[in-house]
Amino acid sequence: METNGVQLTPEQARSALADTEHVRASAAALSATPWPNWFFITLTLYLAALPITYGGVMADSEWLLPHPAWMGIMLAITAVFMALFAVAAKTWRHKTGVALRLDVLPKRATVPLQVGLPVLLVGAAFAFRVTGWPVWLIAASLISAAVSVGFHLAFVRLHRKTA
Repeated sequence: METNGVQLTPEQARSALADTEHVRASAAALSATPWPNWFFITLTLYLAALPITYGGVMADSEWLLPHPAWMGIMLAITAVFMALFAVAAKTWRHKTGVALRLDVLPKRATVPLQVGLPVLLVGAAFAFRVTGWPVWLIAASLISAAVSVGFHLAFVRLHRKTA
């Protein structure tokens, strides 16, 4: 706050500090705003396709497609996902002036997600390799999509609560 050499009263100083805190809280709420809807759909589809694709890569013998085809599909969907993630982040940063961030979310939500989702995705592929039952991959695919939707809804709820 510009004072032009004029001394602030204690009340004015407290008011300026409260305004600063309000700006910080608003920036935190804005950075916790949900992903764009098109990216949420992309993320959900990617997470739903990943267990099946990874299962095809990990299969003991050729399952539905040759191993190189599964590897090509995995690399292609990952590349497309990363490109769309970059576009979503750039668009969001341009639109709001704030980068997409997960660090403003509660750790009680993000830590289980960061640990559990990779275990689910990789575990289903290993279970499929051992048993040969594709139901593991289908279940992991459905659970991954449900987790994506649930996390997005929690993200939206958090934004509404902080805004």
